Amino acid sequence: MTNALLFSDLIKRYTNAVAALSGVSFSVQQGEFFALVGINGAGKTTLIKCLLDFCGLDSGKIEICGLSHRNPESRKNLVFLPERFTPPYYLTGHDFLNMMGRLHGIAFDSANVDAMLMALDFNPQTLPRPVRTLSKGMTQKLGLAGTLLTAKPVFILDEPMSGLDPKARALLKARLNELKRNGTTVFFTSHQLADVDELADRMAILHDGQLRFCGTPDELRASTGTHDLETAFLQMIS
Repeated sequence: MTNALLFSDLIKRYTNAVAALSGVSFSVQQGEFFALVGINGAGKTTLIKCLLDFCGLDSGKIEICGLSHRNPESRKNLVFLPERFTPPYYLTGHDFLNMMGRLHGIAFDSANVDAMLMALDFNPQTLPRPVRTLSKGMTQKLGLAGTLLTAKPVFILDEPMSGLDPKARALLKARLNELKRNGTTVFFTSHQLADVDELADRMAILHDGQLRFCGTPDELRASTGTHDLETAFLQMIS
């Protein structure tokens, strides 16, 4: 299968003594749901920053749909939602969605917008409100709606379930499963291993900037001789 994302021997140091990424290599195939897992400080955020060219690599290469991540054209294929999603405080919900559409060169249809918001349990009548008045959960739903509406072939989602209540989590999973059926690539991070087990085709475990495992959740359990993903994860990082 063709790679949507390729990470090859990534090395990133913030100081001479600390390697945030140390020889990390793996690929994400087109149409695959791939989870990046690790404790806080494992290197997940650094890897995503390097992918998006927010910070430079010391060595190694990253490709997005066959193009170098340093080539701006490569990022036309993806959309990113950060973990700490905070839209400009002075925007309304309408303003934010319009901004997302302009950034990605897409004219959002009002009917599609309303349908997406309702699918995420976000009342469209809330859109005229300033985003600063929204709760964390409502803000996250707005960010997810704007992201999903772009319909890009590659989604980069950093802790997409953050701040969502159980109903919204279930609704988001339904939308993500629809993306999977349509062949969309989703590369996501999560601290919730139950979500990883449910959604991911494959997963990678980062620890201390090193790749400890790459494979399916079932392969992780089999390799550690355990029956649950949490125990298997803990064995991999011990």
